[in-house]
Amino acid sequence: MRILRNIIPLVLIILFFGCKNEKQVYLFSTFREPADKGLYLAYSYDGYTWNDLGGAWLAPEVGQQKVMRDPSVVKGPDGTFHMVWTSSWRGDLGFGYASSKDLVNWSEEQFIPVMAYDTSTVNVWAPELFYDDEKDEYIIIWASTIPFKFEKGQEEERNNHRMYYTITKDFKAFSDTKLYLDPGFSVIDCVIVKRGKGDYVLVLKDNTRPERNIKVAFGNTPLGPWKNISEPFTDNFTEGPTVLRLGDKYLIYYDSYRDKTYSTQLTTDFEIFTDISDEVSFPEGHKHGTVFQADEKILNNLIKISEEKKEEGNE
Repeated sequence: MRILRNIIPLVLIILFFGCKNEKQVYLFSTFREPADKGLYLAYSYDGYTWNDLGGAWLAPEVGQQKVMRDPSVVKGPDGTFHMVWTSSWRGDLGFGYASSKDLVNWSEEQFIPVMAYDTSTVNVWAPELFYDDEKDEYIIIWASTIPFKFEKGQEEERNNHRMYYTITKDFKAFSDTKLYLDPGFSVIDCVIVKRGKGDYVLVLKDNTRPERNIKVAFGNTPLGPWKNISEPFTDNFTEGPTVLRLGDKYLIYYDSYRDKTYSTQLTTDFEIFTDISDEVSFPEGHKHGTVFQADEKILNNLIKISEEKKEEGNE
């Protein structure tokens, strides 16, 4: 019994430090044009060098066009990865959803009809996930156009977007869809960033003509209200931002689609931005997605399967 009493604490200590010291890596969900193949992934240990994991890790099966654009992934507190994506360019009244424990084996895909209440809706673009750790719930935001509903500039009525949202705890029951952001102009591609309790930033694309660039706004909750919308910190013809926090620094990755490059801005306060695109590398063809963390064992399995696929392709 004395030996057993000595062994048990030792085992618990080993397990504790083994879990505590498990290395975290960064993964980037993405797609490849024309977006019909599905989910692609990249990984990085430092946020600067992104390595290709290939794809497709999940083929799109829902929506009219059955594409997978703008895949947004967030890891829940139970270790489950939840993903939403744009399932059609136009015509869909919702978006795709699936979940996975390892990013290899996925649940059955679902179509979430968040805009079914208004069939005049033109599109549902770039759904973005945010896990609210204070309320233990998931906020999903996206851009939709409902013609003749809002003030517009030069853009056509069918391209005059506003942001909407729904909330879920289990991806089975969803709150009624509500307006998330109407800044008085066409807006898409929003990303919620939590800096601390009661301190949030919204990174957004001003989709008006001739702007089409990226700005930030500030709020006290992940649902806003969002105030003090900034001047653009990117050139025109940019979109699809996602944000990685590295200590006191934030890297904002985005698609410079006219130049056909993927770019990066660095900031510590979301007021002063430095273009560090020359310091960051991405796989060829990398497109709009999100950065999230995963255990290194998950990455190692992805690398193993990716290498096996390459070998099969060479046979």
